[in-house]
Amino acid sequence: MYNHAPKDYKCPICPAVKGLENEVTYIKQTDLVYKDELVSAFINSFFIEGNLGHVIIVPNKHSENIYDMPEEYIRQISEVSKKIAGAMKTAYSCDGITTLQNNEPAGDQHAFHFHFHVFPRYKDDNLHANLSHKRLTTPEERSPYAEKLKEHLK
Repeated sequence: MYNHAPKDYKCPICPAVKGLENEVTYIKQTDLVYKDELVSAFINSFFIEGNLGHVIIVPNKHSENIYDMPEEYIRQISEVSKKIAGAMKTAYSCDGITTLQNNEPAGDQHAFHFHFHVFPRYKDDNLHANLSHKRLTTPEERSPYAEKLKEHLK
């Protein structure tokens, strides 16, 4: 239902969930901050200036968008987002948290594997104005954020 991925689409998230690194995904295993039987959470490969180190939470089983997602995955993503948000508040000393999830091209979905964003927020950071100004980062840039979050998720 409501699928938009091209027939030859190579999901950039599925390999990362399986522990693989290749040319299809920018996600590295050092970006992984949480994993259980249903979901995984990674530091996003693209940083938004002023909101560095945001996380995406994904189902371990491929699901393009929210419409066909089994309820158990939605519940687990919600529970994990609460854990990530709490860890982020402490680890990043941020002022608040924003969660965001996009579906379909008209909803600004770019990767056709459901993913739930958790952003650290800071006073006057202009996150929504800066969402289109993302930049690809190196694993070395992301690593300190992953380490901080993992420490606070223990």
